[in-house]
Amino acid sequence: MPSFLAARALLPTGWAEDVLVESDAAGDIVAVTPGTAAPAARRLAGHVIPGVPNLHSHAFQRAMAGGAERRSPAGQDSFWTWRETMYRFVALFSPEDAEAVAAQLYAELLEHGFTAVAEFHYLHHQPDGTPYTDPAEMAKRHIAAARRAGIGMTMLPALYRHGGIFGKPPHEGQRRFLNDLDGFSRIVQGVRAAAGEDPQVAVGLAPHSLRAVTPDMLRALSGFDGPIHIHAAEQPKEVAECLAATGARPVRWLLDHMPVDARWVLIHATHLDDGEVADLARSGALAGLCPTTEASLGDGIFRLPEFLGAGGRFGIGTDSHVGTAPAFELRQLETSQRLRDHARAVATAEQNPHPGRTLLDAALAGGAQASGRRLGAIAPGMRADLVELDDTHPLLLGRAGDALLDAWVFSGQGNPVRSVVCGGKAVVEAGRHVHAMAIRDAFGVAMRRLLQ
Repeated sequence: MPSFLAARALLPTGWAEDVLVESDAAGDIVAVTPGTAAPAARRLAGHVIPGVPNLHSHAFQRAMAGGAERRSPAGQDSFWTWRETMYRFVALFSPEDAEAVAAQLYAELLEHGFTAVAEFHYLHHQPDGTPYTDPAEMAKRHIAAARRAGIGMTMLPALYRHGGIFGKPPHEGQRRFLNDLDGFSRIVQGVRAAAGEDPQVAVGLAPHSLRAVTPDMLRALSGFDGPIHIHAAEQPKEVAECLAATGARPVRWLLDHMPVDARWVLIHATHLDDGEVADLARSGALAGLCPTTEASLGDGIFRLPEFLGAGGRFGIGTDSHVGTAPAFELRQLETSQRLRDHARAVATAEQNPHPGRTLLDAALAGGAQASGRRLGAIAPGMRADLVELDDTHPLLLGRAGDALLDAWVFSGQGNPVRSVVCGGKAVVEAGRHVHAMAIRDAFGVAMRRLLQ
């Protein structure tokens, strides 16, 4: 039975010392005992926090990161011009490429402290749009990559049918994404079979956006008993198109026409009016925030103080993977608020003056909700996902407890993650993924082919 002895660990009751964490063969925590000695347990000498769930990933875009920055000839670059670049790039991927790129991404996420990923997967078909012999081929490649890296996964097959609200013809570059409900159902069935009884894999659904599915399609998926993720209100143009087509803003339309509740995750939700802020918070749904991608694409800044003030919940993701670290996502989230509001320590409250801890607590709870898995806390019944922060690292030296979390989030560019345990298994040792070289070699083969 794997067991770990943390010199200091963040428990639901707060920080504790000499914490023995015992897990079973399936990777679930069975006991947590502070203030004990356990010579036979694996020693984690730093500060140990729960593994952080990543609630939004398009893994194939890891291969684009840093490669879609060049100014276009016409200038006036935006999310919409970036999307054209993405369409050209996505046409190049083989199943082998997708698996290699995903494995590299997942290893990097683990090295920075993400221990679970919600893969919002819409790269379904062959380049001409023809389904593979196995319609779930590409989704299964991502599950295989997650197993190779050792990260937990919530696979979210995405339903994508149209190119605009509601029912506009799709763009040629979207042909690899497109399904009707029957074709989508076959993919979901294949994903369920691939997940099986694996406690490291869960299954949800992802109607891509109001631009990509019809109201009838949304209604057909809305009874799903599990996570439902959807892009919403990422860009002002999207809001304007929805207003013109329906008379309502995207989030307002969803709140008024769908059974939005704690199963739902509205990815980005950047452009909300006052009523949407209050009602989204009241619904129990999550705002799925991807701060480094939202900054990279010029999306805008989420209304965090108002949303938190209304009781709203959020989690964080890395989306296009221009960033792959939870600390950097949390930093970008907080500092973007500071820039807009000319204030500091925005994501804090009187009961906890440390923004690092406040943001981490929210990301753990929200990420667990979005994943549909037992995550986000070092407690019996939860997955044994542990991240050891090296408190002798220059970024953290001399800090402890919540002050150490502030330093982790807001200090420097280094990575003080020393070791990571996921599902009771060590996947990062001395800051490096245990299969880093083999995964990187396969990634190199894929990237050379994609960029030739």
